[in-house]
Amino acid sequence: MPWYDNIRIGGFNKGAKKKDIPDGLWLKCNGCGEIVYRKELEKNLFVCSKCGYHLRITSWDYISILCDEGSFQELDTEIFPEDPLGFRDSKPYTVRLKNAQAKSGLTEAVICGIGEIDKVPISLAVMDFRFIGGSMGSVVGEKITRSIERAIEKKIPLVIVSASGGARMQEGILSLMQMVKTAGTLTRLKEAGLPYISVLTNPTTAGVMASYASLGDVIVAEPKALLGFAGPRVIQQTIGEELPKGFQSSEFFLEHGFVDVIVPRGKLKKTISTLLGYLYSG
Repeated sequence: MPWYDNIRIGGFNKGAKKKDIPDGLWLKCNGCGEIVYRKELEKNLFVCSKCGYHLRITSWDYISILCDEGSFQELDTEIFPEDPLGFRDSKPYTVRLKNAQAKSGLTEAVICGIGEIDKVPISLAVMDFRFIGGSMGSVVGEKITRSIERAIEKKIPLVIVSASGGARMQEGILSLMQMVKTAGTLTRLKEAGLPYISVLTNPTTAGVMASYASLGDVIVAEPKALLGFAGPRVIQQTIGEELPKGFQSSEFFLEHGFVDVIVPRGKLKKTISTLLGYLYSG
């Protein structure tokens, strides 16, 4: 089983009691464990009405939430992932790619394009955890870079919604190079005086968190999102100290100044619109 299949909203689901869930009609909230009617969740943007827990949603869901109706135009659809290293673990990387594409309906782990938020034009990139854990390979790095360059070219703000387990190991050093590539291009965006709003969803970790996700002029996070670079066991073994409770939550990040604001999903568009009003003159 791939590592990313074990990740749930809010952390690892160790010791939780399993409940039988009828297909389609009902979903289990990973926050409180209650069985919730799917249509009720859809009306509430997949936020549990009982505990406020934010269930994972797709990239297209975020685009629908953020962008004015009919304003989003997907771009960079001609870029497809390849297997430059001929990588194989329990199965060939090419097979993993085909399975991810069939499962998600996407060609890669990010959708990019241009849209509008309350009539303000933006360059938008939204990651999708369904595609190999939202991992960042060469194509993800290229599409993020193009989104940044598009913002510079059109002189519009940049918004990136991250959901990722980090760099994609099947592409080795080529994946890690995307951290430098995206961060360097963001320097050009800053020099152009254009705003970048980074939205962190659950989870945003490792190489993505260590690069463009943490470089926003304003960093917005959803409640109780799992954030961080390495896993808690690795960190504890490295520093040799006991870790504080909840240290990889968006609330902990806010308390220690790494996140600027925590925003419930239903207020995400309004918050970003307000921020753009302050940061962008058009």
